[in-house]
Amino acid sequence: MAGPTPSGAAFFDVDETLITVKSMFDFLGYWLALHGDDGTEHRAAVERVRARAAAGVDRSEINRDYYRRFAGVPRRRLFDAGHAWYAEYRHREDAFIGASLAAVADHRAQGDTVVLVSGSFRGVLDPFAAEIGATRVLCSEPLADADGILTGEILRPMIGPVKAQAVVETQAELGLSPADCYAYGDHSSDLPMLRTVGRPRVVGEDPVLAGQAALHGWPMLSGAPGALASAVRS
Repeated sequence: MAGPTPSGAAFFDVDETLITVKSMFDFLGYWLALHGDDGTEHRAAVERVRARAAAGVDRSEINRDYYRRFAGVPRRRLFDAGHAWYAEYRHREDAFIGASLAAVADHRAQGDTVVLVSGSFRGVLDPFAAEIGATRVLCSEPLADADGILTGEILRPMIGPVKAQAVVETQAELGLSPADCYAYGDHSSDLPMLRTVGRPRVVGEDPVLAGQAALHGWPMLSGAPGALASAVRS
């Protein structure tokens, strides 16, 4: 028997909206260190991404390129490393964004479905989702062959317009009106997602989103670090 229809849903970007880092690249540093990197390879990888982004390379292609570096790795090994990364990350004093975690707790108290929407992958996101009570994760999904070995490709890059598409699909699946849904984002690339709901929220001070918030009267939340405890399951 199907459960009751939720009263609404709250869709949260993750990186720099709920946590203070870009999870994919923080995890990459962890992964490379496991394989002997002293930080040199990680810094070079991050600089390559920044250079490509500055050159106008589409963020979706950058997202795909990230996962190509894991081609040939057993899926379970990567996902176990993601869980281990989060187990360490969650103890950092500046790991989380307080206002957003408080919003998660408020939505859960109201009976809303809490959904994470991220270009990161489940190995990193699932333990975080479980801890804060998010029941759905929309993310980039690395593909594996019949033996569980990653191909280096993903189902779709959960970036920009694809985030918006996934949110619309989830609203339809849950039988929810956009008017009853919230979305939280920190970067201009989250704007398509924010426009799919009736109640957008801006986290931090991105100038594009701040301009939209001023124009449309969207609430803005502080991007200051805060404690995890306010959103952890009781």
